[in-house]
Amino acid sequence: MSRYQRQLVLPQFGPAGQARLLAAKVLVVGAGGLGCPVLTYLAAAGVGTLGLVDGDRVAASNLHRQVLYTDADVGQPKARVAAQRLQALNPDVAVHPHPEFLTAQNALALLAPYDLVVDCSDNFATRYLVNDAAVLLGKPFVFGAIHQFEGQVAGFNLGPLSPTYRCLFPQPPAPHQVPNCAEAGVLGVVAGLVGLYQANEALKILAQLPGVLDGKLLTINLLDYTQRIIKLRLVIDKSQVRLLPDYEAYCQTTTTTPVMQTISAPVLAEALAAGQPWFLLDVREPWEHDLCHLPGAHLAPLGQLAAGLPALLAQLPAEGLVAVYCHHGVRSAHAISFLRQHVAPARLFNLTGGIHAWAEQVDAEMAVY
Repeated sequence: MSRYQRQLVLPQFGPAGQARLLAAKVLVVGAGGLGCPVLTYLAAAGVGTLGLVDGDRVAASNLHRQVLYTDADVGQPKARVAAQRLQALNPDVAVHPHPEFLTAQNALALLAPYDLVVDCSDNFATRYLVNDAAVLLGKPFVFGAIHQFEGQVAGFNLGPLSPTYRCLFPQPPAPHQVPNCAEAGVLGVVAGLVGLYQANEALKILAQLPGVLDGKLLTINLLDYTQRIIKLRLVIDKSQVRLLPDYEAYCQTTTTTPVMQTISAPVLAEALAAGQPWFLLDVREPWEHDLCHLPGAHLAPLGQLAAGLPALLAQLPAEGLVAVYCHHGVRSAHAISFLRQHVAPARLFNLTGGIHAWAEQVDAEMAVY
């Protein structure tokens, strides 16, 4: 009673709401920037059984937003570390770590024992997989996503007529169309706040509180604090949903994009060492270029590429090959899509894995971030 007293006195919640939480079983997919606040607050609120699915390990770059982990946890499985912290936070809660990635082969078995799923994944393949498995099993789920200073939260599949993630996004975006957090960046508190919205939505659903986002998408901009709620409707036939054998392939092939030439870091390094006249184009931001860059690279940030195109074209040699790079390869793909309208596509190559791959495969002393 003392642990949960502050929420027990809420007239909309009370002992009945607490009893519902203690009886509930929730699976959280992803123990990263969104998953950490979701797991923390669901455990603190007294959700009886928590499962967490994540096959990743803690990295130093996670620590600014994934607050369940410390520097000493780097290299350890996220699911196991998070489970230990949650169990210490609230011994009332049964925590079941699943240190594996969600796949079409294990999704149904992992989701089946739980009453509610909270999707805290960071990629489209997993989001579609969570959606389809939840629809097949009749499980409600809470969706969340972040991008730079913005976030989205929604409740899906809460009933037979409730919309699903595919009603919002029937098809995944084209490859490289939406950069991930490593490419686009994100403020740590954005992940925390959007995760809290997801946790709040999960608690409302479990405790049967009013105002759930059933068929509604909440969008949040944390720069200007604007919020919108967009109404959705059921536009798919749930009876036709099937698990796909490979969701990664689905997300890469459902939309057509021009074939883009790539070059690996070792091959480019060998070509440069042999004296081949490659033009190196860095489309990251100036602060990234100052941290580390390939020798002789020309800086042209992606956001300024169109405005600076005349100057860039004046510096490009009349012939020769152009290697475009960014941090991991997403922004450079965007740049090539734009540049191929002005430069012969056969001359343009995307550096696979970006400068991060260069640091790992070519120059171990590079201060990559």
